[in-house]
Amino acid sequence: MVNGMRGRPARIVLFVLGAVMAGFFAIAGYAIFAIPGVAGNERAAAMLLQLGGSALVTGWLLVPLVFFGVDESLDPARFALFPLSRRTLIVGLFAAALTGLPALSTLAATAGMVSTASELGGAGAGVVQLAGILAGLLLCVALSRAVTSAFATGLRSRRARDLAVVLLAVLAALLGPLQLALLAGAQRADWDAFAVLADVLGWTPLAAPYSVGLDVADGRIWAVPLKFLIVAGSIAGLLAWWNATLENAMLGAESRGRAGRTGDIASPTGLLLGRRLPRTRFGALVARETRYWWRETRRRAALITFTVAGFFLPISVSVSGGPAGPMAVLVGAIAALALANQFGYEGSAYAGDLTAGVPGRVEIHSRAAAHALFVLPLLLLVALVVGAVSGRPERIAGDLGLLVATYGAGLALVLPMSVRAAYALPESTSPFAVTSGGGTAKGLLTIAVMVGTLVATVPLQILAFLLGDVWLWIGLPTGAGFGVAAYLIGSGIAGDWLDRRSPELLAAVTS
Repeated sequence: MVNGMRGRPARIVLFVLGAVMAGFFAIAGYAIFAIPGVAGNERAAAMLLQLGGSALVTGWLLVPLVFFGVDESLDPARFALFPLSRRTLIVGLFAAALTGLPALSTLAATAGMVSTASELGGAGAGVVQLAGILAGLLLCVALSRAVTSAFATGLRSRRARDLAVVLLAVLAALLGPLQLALLAGAQRADWDAFAVLADVLGWTPLAAPYSVGLDVADGRIWAVPLKFLIVAGSIAGLLAWWNATLENAMLGAESRGRAGRTGDIASPTGLLLGRRLPRTRFGALVARETRYWWRETRRRAALITFTVAGFFLPISVSVSGGPAGPMAVLVGAIAALALANQFGYEGSAYAGDLTAGVPGRVEIHSRAAAHALFVLPLLLLVALVVGAVSGRPERIAGDLGLLVATYGAGLALVLPMSVRAAYALPESTSPFAVTSGGGTAKGLLTIAVMVGTLVATVPLQILAFLLGDVWLWIGLPTGAGFGVAAYLIGSGIAGDWLDRRSPELLAAVTS
């Protein structure tokens, strides 16, 4: 670690930030686990220690899978050429993992369990709980090392790293909804059911090492050796699994997958277009943009964020008893914002289209079509879910009409803006990386576009309110017609501007 940071200030800064975060986690975790002991609440201690311990073990299982490759010094493939026996290598990697910041932070956080056990059961319970958290730390490290070794080959692949980006984007988009869901769940929670779940987890490897001190405090001395036996058996099994998969992890061999069917698709163009899209410039551009939306990290993060917001906003309003129609309009406006800087996603790669002389309207229509292939099914799902949750399925067609109308109006405003206010994005693999300065100022235009979209659809919202039940029958065709008409106007303006400003657009999106 020291040699890796020598002469690299950026790594030093990241290590310091990591140490600060690990320290915060350790202090907060210690305080949380020590609270039941200070309050003298045995029931809260039983639930918190066992459920919290299970969450820790689960975190040690999942986090290395998502962030594999960050701690490159512990990659088994780095030791492939060293004359080390398998046993020596496992012991060394295990000891090295125990000296890292995650292990030290976990040990410090779980020390709060020792404090709680001592307060509730005396020194004897505290000593037993100390042995329990040490055994729990060994279990966490063995679990993470065994899993990453078993999946090391697959985790080095592009698909696995793409999956990691998807998981991170989903997690980031769910932060707000999860907070509200946890608050609502805490108010309506059945704590007796949580207590039963905690007791069950206490007899599994997830929480067994973190409940032994409470067993001593409650007089269940007989349970302590049984739970330590469960933990020891689990660690032995994980080490055996690690030992069996270590060689493949060191070699780093990777399967090439199924052989391509060269007889079916005879050219790169056929591979891109498949059998469903026309073999024209429009079809090729739609196929390319569809693949970009599915594989490029920034675009995929935008789709995931819209999906989470699109479902959460109207559903939360419906559950609270409010009208979902206005919120559906907002979802339609948000859907179009992903194209506000659509050329910035490509950067200098847009020069290929400019060199090929793609007409502006073909370029705009193909990009909007590829985006709609993902968005329109999501809008349909939003309307279906909102109608089911609100208990008014008869409003599904009308709400879908408002969604489509707003999406079309949003495209009418976003597409011209994507030509006149494009800006370069930073060269980063992070799906959430943005530029500062001029890029940020231009990005504020998206707020104006969203407000303009909502204003443009006000007549349609008033019409839906005044017609009442009649809107349930004419809402979908009316909204679809409104959205298509708005899109054709906006896309025509954007296409004409693109024909005149293609070189300036390329200069604007080139970093």
